Amino acid sequence: MSSNFILKNENAIFYECGYSCDNALYLSLKDECFFITDARYSIEARENIKNAAVIESNSLIKDAKKLIKKFNIKKISFDPLSFSVSEFKNLSSSLNLNFKSSPNFSQKKREIKSQREINLLKEAAKLGEKCFDDLAKFINESKNLSEEEINFNAQMIFRQNGALNLSFEPITAINANAAKAHALPTKTKLKNGDLLLVDGGIKFKRYCSDRTRTAFFDNKLNFSKDQIYKNQKHQEIYDIVKEAQYQAIKAIKPGILACEVDSIARDFIAKNGYGKEFFHSTGHGVGLDIHELPIISPKSKTKLKEGMVFSVEPGIYLENEFGVRIEDVVVVTKNGCEIL
Repeated sequence: MSSNFILKNENAIFYECGYSCDNALYLSLKDECFFITDARYSIEARENIKNAAVIESNSLIKDAKKLIKKFNIKKISFDPLSFSVSEFKNLSSSLNLNFKSSPNFSQKKREIKSQREINLLKEAAKLGEKCFDDLAKFINESKNLSEEEINFNAQMIFRQNGALNLSFEPITAINANAAKAHALPTKTKLKNGDLLLVDGGIKFKRYCSDRTRTAFFDNKLNFSKDQIYKNQKHQEIYDIVKEAQYQAIKAIKPGILACEVDSIARDFIAKNGYGKEFFHSTGHGVGLDIHELPIISPKSKTKLKEGMVFSVEPGIYLENEFGVRIEDVVVVTKNGCEIL
């Protein structure tokens, strides 16, 4: 990629300079870097950014164009997924240069994590796991909770009194609602014999955790992978998903293709008669974004490399009955992978 580029995405900007906000542009022009923002953020930007000049502006695109002209840039890379049509039209008008469209180029740059990033992701995963334990304790000590109440309290617990942010709004789904992979919470109450799917994550120093557990509630529950259900069909489906995830994780190592990892989980589920009921990809990259590269899907020809971090989350969803998903985030190591 050219050393000349412009960024608008918050996480892409944070990766370059250690700070971002919801109204900023970042430019790298002939090895000089500029962070353009408005007066609301300029003090904090100057305090946090060491490797870029902070420019306070009331017209970000106008000042970006001035810089591009000043440096006499002939070609600049941008991510078309970050700019609206009108923003790009405004940016590119009256500039005689080649705008090189590079979708997701920041995510591609971040696909292999540094040891520092892996340490942050491990800490995020550890804190995320503690949040699941705290949520289990809350559910066990409460009575007659609805999905909505579990969801609200999960958000409170996962934020840890403001010390952490959510990497996404949690999913809390009981029985039939768990058959919707991204179910919205309802007023359905949790009762004995129910299956409860919880998918949640936190952000630690901007880096995300992501975890899904499907638990059996019998006056109490825990979010370990060792679940014992009273309902035989629940147990059968749970064991298939658990084994599919285990086999996929066991196969991960440098050099294997992402689609091969996906097919190991998918084929095992299909062999057990539930191929059509597993309808999403096996995983996605996790880092500054909750969904980034690599994608672990049937079409992904990405060759896995040491330092890549992604989820492994097979599932089976039986409409109007129940759904099971088990998810962990892993990092590819020299000879295999490690669950974070």
